[in-house]
Amino acid sequence: MGLLEGKKLLVTGVLVDSSIAFHVARLAQTEGAEVVLTSFGRQLRLTQAIAKRLPSPAPVVQLDVTDGDDLAALAERVGEHVDRLDGVVHSIGFAPQSVMGGNFLAGEWDDVATAVHVSAYSLKSLAVAAKPLMTRGSSLVGLTFDARYAWPVYDWMGVAKAAFEATSRYLARDLGPDGIRVNLVSAGPVRTTAAKSIPGFEAMEGGWPERAPLGWDASDPEPTARAVTALLSDWFPATTGEIVHVDGGFHAMGL
Repeated sequence: MGLLEGKKLLVTGVLVDSSIAFHVARLAQTEGAEVVLTSFGRQLRLTQAIAKRLPSPAPVVQLDVTDGDDLAALAERVGEHVDRLDGVVHSIGFAPQSVMGGNFLAGEWDDVATAVHVSAYSLKSLAVAAKPLMTRGSSLVGLTFDARYAWPVYDWMGVAKAAFEATSRYLARDLGPDGIRVNLVSAGPVRTTAAKSIPGFEAMEGGWPERAPLGWDASDPEPTARAVTALLSDWFPATTGEIVHVDGGFHAMGL
């Protein structure tokens, strides 16, 4: 029996087969889950093509997390494929390059607002939109990059991640009475499509394998995907508001 046997999950952020979200969807299916994906706009056809590379082709529903109509229709759209949601994965993030890559002081509010809306507020938006299908014992899991620190070149995306992490704690507080868990996985640097869009990403991953006690492979999303899969399971029934680090132990080391 798989870890997620009989579970029905919604996974956002699947765009290419190297993404963490793709590997979460793949592992979830391998562990017995039924998976629905989301995408929107020009990315929709890409996600539909990538969905065919999963162990079982997964349906893709339209969702732009900044679009009120899409959010209002999400439960109905997902409900065409599954009758409930035992888990939801938030793997969404975006910031204009004008507010990253050493542009912290030059960042303009409109671009900062975009980063915060897409990368932080969307966690609340997704939770509320999916809640009608979520049941007691459901799990919401998001992906972050340790926002306790000021990282090179991350700039306003780092601020958005700090807001994202705070949002997860407030959601854990407000959804807990309904039996819904909210947790995050803080991954080390992984060379995903999103990471490649960060100007100077190499500065963030530089030295990571040497400082992480367990080492670190920035080309391997599997360890992170496994942690997300575990948090979606029933093996963490009393864990919420938590951030699980999957970074080779880097976060615990000093200089």
